[in-house]
Amino acid sequence: MAPTNNFGIALRGWRERLSPSASGLESTTGRRIPGLRRAELADLAGVSVDYVVRLEQGRARNPSAQVVTALARALRLDASERDHLFRCANLAPPSGGAVPLEVPPRVHRLVQQLGDIPVAVFAADWTLVSWNRMWTTTIGDPRTYDWEQRNLVAGMFRSRAGHRVDSIAAWPVRSWAGDEAEEESLVADLRVTAATYPGDVRLNLLVDRLLHTSPRFARLWSNGTASLHTGDRKTIEHPVVGDLSLDLDVLMVPGSDLRIVTYTAVAETDDAENLDALRTARQR
Repeated sequence: MAPTNNFGIALRGWRERLSPSASGLESTTGRRIPGLRRAELADLAGVSVDYVVRLEQGRARNPSAQVVTALARALRLDASERDHLFRCANLAPPSGGAVPLEVPPRVHRLVQQLGDIPVAVFAADWTLVSWNRMWTTTIGDPRTYDWEQRNLVAGMFRSRAGHRVDSIAAWPVRSWAGDEAEEESLVADLRVTAATYPGDVRLNLLVDRLLHTSPRFARLWSNGTASLHTGDRKTIEHPVVGDLSLDLDVLMVPGSDLRIVTYTAVAETDDAENLDALRTARQR
């Protein structure tokens, strides 16, 4: 059974939705479809009509990145649609410019409405860009974290005499998997981001500084592991309620490349009761 011709399906659908006038062409009468003809798309993209036909019919399945770029431009695709077309061609989407740091209003509303649990928003390079009051109550005020540019990875690889500092946040927060596993996971995640945004000057400077100042970071960076950091279990050494063991989950925000990080407690445990106590104290 032949695989689904996802590229051809997308190409034809987007061709038929784009009006000639939107492409700068004259709209003529007697058109069977409101969108572009294959010949018109071929002319706009600088390819042959026969090649467009073969792509739509699935008889050609390996267009080059240059051809996909030209087709995406001719079809006036937005960034997410362009990336989908690249993936349908089994190609990596074009690398982005800079890591997005702006929090869309819908994400900001979500963070504030999830007021009963600690929630923060991180950029793809683990720069902390937003948080709610419960985050401050549970993990401390981020303005006191002493992270370079509020970046978690930079804060994690601060060192004293070559050893990791105890208090990553306002007070100690430890991974159940251990410091080494936590660090390896975040470095692997940062490597994915660095490959996605190779032109981001700020990110490149961060990596370069860490390579020169942290032997631990340099060793982990050199192993080549690349994967997303999706969660952990942490013990927070809280100054009011004592040790607090919580699940950390990382939720991705489609279209903005942000990470929403949440801390939650298992129901009907001492940790849940202590989190409730912090929540009550915050509301006073």
